[in-house]
Amino acid sequence: MKKQISPRLGIDIGRVIIGPVVDGVADTSFLGNTLEKAMLTTPSPRAFESIACLVALFEGNAWLVSKCGPGVQQKTKAWLRHWRFHEHTGVPESHVRYCRERAHKAHHCKQLKITHFIDDRMDVLTHLRGLVPHLYLFGEQPKLRSIPDWLVHTKDWPAVTDQIKKAGDLGGRL
Repeated sequence: MKKQISPRLGIDIGRVIIGPVVDGVADTSFLGNTLEKAMLTTPSPRAFESIACLVALFEGNAWLVSKCGPGVQQKTKAWLRHWRFHEHTGVPESHVRYCRERAHKAHHCKQLKITHFIDDRMDVLTHLRGLVPHLYLFGEQPKLRSIPDWLVHTKDWPAVTDQIKKAGDLGGRL
């Protein structure tokens, strides 16, 4: 008898939780500014409430996995504290992982046994294909001509939350 794996969620940070693409324009103010100005970058609309819903649905099995260098990592940690992300969503600080290469997100997903992953980059999801069963391409994708059938494209947080609920594979938690 095959042991059932508990559903586990992985979420990218940049352009998913912080500074989404809106009307084809990426908000890069977080990256190119001082720490103080970076704190003014707003969360993606409805991100916190949607993530809180998903954290409950996944029974706390949710992690943030972000590719960034040391400077952006420190800004990200400060931003998460400033916006009280952990408090609002239920994702503990210990459930945040960082890596230096996009392809290395696959190492974290394998180690954490992630079953669902949300990212705004096609190249990241390509590295996760075959490893993570449910892949969600988040946000506007103005440069993509077509969306492959091995992932689900979702424009915003309400859409990704709905698609995850529709996908099932959540151990009867709906």
